[in-house]
Amino acid sequence: MKEKFEKLNETFDIEQSSQNDDTIISAEVTSTEIQISKSDDDITKDYEYTRGNLYSLIEKGQEAINSILELAQETDQPRAYEVAGQLIKNVADATDKLLDLQKKLKDIDENKNSKGPTNVTNALFVGSTAELAKLLKSHKTS
Repeated sequence: MKEKFEKLNETFDIEQSSQNDDTIISAEVTSTEIQISKSDDDITKDYEYTRGNLYSLIEKGQEAINSILELAQETDQPRAYEVAGQLIKNVADATDKLLDLQKKLKDIDENKNSKGPTNVTNALFVGSTAELAKLLKSHKTS
């Protein structure tokens, strides 16, 4: 085999390389696959955690609203009423997020349950007519 390469080297007027021709260079290719799989337990844990946080935020917001309204009534400062209005808006947004969370969980459950029809009314045979005839004959005899 070396003779072939030597003849080629002579033909193309190329000097022989100093590397050993028997050297095998190998490269190892590794690929990292990231598999993202959310199990039902993870979704349930995330839902419960988020729901608990939203409940906590709503309760603390209601306490803050009560306190700032008392302060606003005592001081009659417009800024205190403005802050109370902002707190009320924030608590209302948190309750909306709680309802959105319920809707999202319901959508996830519906997507899991709707994998497609379970009853197939139309069947498609892919093959030749001879294969179809054999299939029909085998069903008649069985």
